[in-house]
Amino acid sequence: MKKHLPALLLGTACFAAGALVARPSAPEEITVPLLRAAQQLMGLSFTDAQLDSTRRNLTGYRDSYEALRKLEMPNRVAPAVVFDPRPLRLRLAQGGSGGSAGRLPDAGKVKLPANRDDLAFYTVRQLGELLRTGLITSEDLTRFCLTRLKKYDPKLHCVITLTEELAYQQARQADAEIKAGKYRGPLHGIPFGVKDLFSAKGYKTTWGSVPYKEQVLDEDAAVVQRLREAGAVLCAKLTLGELAQGDVWFGERTRTPWDVTKGSSGSSAGSASAVAAGLLPFAIGTETLGSIMSPSTACGVTGLRPTYGRVSRAGAMALSWTMDKAGPLARSAEDCAIVLAALTAAGPDARDPATLLAPNRFEYAFGSVKKLRVGYIKKAFDQGYPTKANDQAALEALRKLGVELVPLEMPALSANSLRFILTAEGAAAFDDLTRSGRDGQMVLQNRSAWPNTFRSSRFVPAVEYIQAQRARSLLIEQMDEKLKGFDAYITPTFSASLVTTNFTGHPAIALPNGFTAAGLPTTITFVGQLYEEGKLLALAKAYQDATTFDEKHPAL
Repeated sequence: MKKHLPALLLGTACFAAGALVARPSAPEEITVPLLRAAQQLMGLSFTDAQLDSTRRNLTGYRDSYEALRKLEMPNRVAPAVVFDPRPLRLRLAQGGSGGSAGRLPDAGKVKLPANRDDLAFYTVRQLGELLRTGLITSEDLTRFCLTRLKKYDPKLHCVITLTEELAYQQARQADAEIKAGKYRGPLHGIPFGVKDLFSAKGYKTTWGSVPYKEQVLDEDAAVVQRLREAGAVLCAKLTLGELAQGDVWFGERTRTPWDVTKGSSGSSAGSASAVAAGLLPFAIGTETLGSIMSPSTACGVTGLRPTYGRVSRAGAMALSWTMDKAGPLARSAEDCAIVLAALTAAGPDARDPATLLAPNRFEYAFGSVKKLRVGYIKKAFDQGYPTKANDQAALEALRKLGVELVPLEMPALSANSLRFILTAEGAAAFDDLTRSGRDGQMVLQNRSAWPNTFRSSRFVPAVEYIQAQRARSLLIEQMDEKLKGFDAYITPTFSASLVTTNFTGHPAIALPNGFTAAGLPTTITFVGQLYEEGKLLALAKAYQDATTFDEKHPAL
């Protein structure tokens, strides 16, 4: 009886020798015994009479699946629903308009280093001052970064495509504009890279996976476009774990520059590795369930995951329409703020409906943090875990800054039971890949890899997916209640908060805060209120101004 089960649940396809093949032209009849076996997977117990009554409906559903599968729906086509992370309290209270991000603190006098190689670890802000004052040209800085990318990529495997021709063109344009007094701001002439799930005209967008290795998308992703408008120089498309999972891609495994025998984690693997190694001042990554926080930790960089909907994902590979978020990885919180300001300066993007929910304006809020009300997840910090000493030292550093840390609890509802929302949406995003059998070309084929996960997700009932989204609404309200009156909170990076806040859409930043006994970097995470990245970044900058962990770099 159970041998008929996949044919029912997959509708127009069935498993054969570990791959999906086309279903026979004559559909198998949906019978009561077939349904009786199928309901065991979903924990249901309808009677035979009840199951018999459903047979005609299910046959109709299967016909609908057949019709839908004949439609051409590339990855860029999003569902006709938009996830809204705002609790009810914020939906009517929100406003704002586009415009300047405000004034940055004075950068002070920045000089060229005696050893030119030290430029590799200058911040965006420092490099911006050198460019603004004419102490270096964008073309020279771009050549410096491209040379390092070529030199160290064979060790780190962090680059998929160098955009060398475009980079020199953009750098020369930046130099001409700066010389003519048309200075665009602190990113003008600054080299950067993007995770290779963002499209760039004229270059391949591989998504880190063999089936898409020759793919060219004839558009600039929103992040590429907006950074170009800020005067930044695109130098490289960087590695990601295939289809945004892990650090293994079709070319190799991306490594952390702190120990090149170890992976850089993922999925923003190349973005974190390149910044940590001083190959680029900053890079753009994405996070769905830890893909900025985790590689930032493995590579010891500062990674910002903005509020869901804050940064446009137009032109980016979709994995989970209701969870994907784009953000910068850089050397400091201040650098992340500068990049975020550029990414949001133009306001909402009609190509990404999620951005229509966010306030248009992001403002720097640097200054005293003593007035901020900051919580910390006491239960998480009280547990025993490997990086506890570094985290406790970080809390103490904040207290010395005059920040009062108030114990805070996470919502009672666990977000772990919602994880299949991500995999179900991913299975939909890559439906054609699965049904065509091309998933067999992917590098990883183990039980936790995407090919098996996508197949497993075909068995998620629509009702349970909707119920999970309803539970997510409850989680959003519970989180809002817990955070009432707080500006931010502190948590160990890999606590329950990581999963919860990826589902609720809250912004977070991972900050280097020490090293393990093996010499590998560690981070602590600050989480902010929805759309309040300004206060979050102010707190993060104050911590980094009082410590030196963000200034450490590996000796390659």
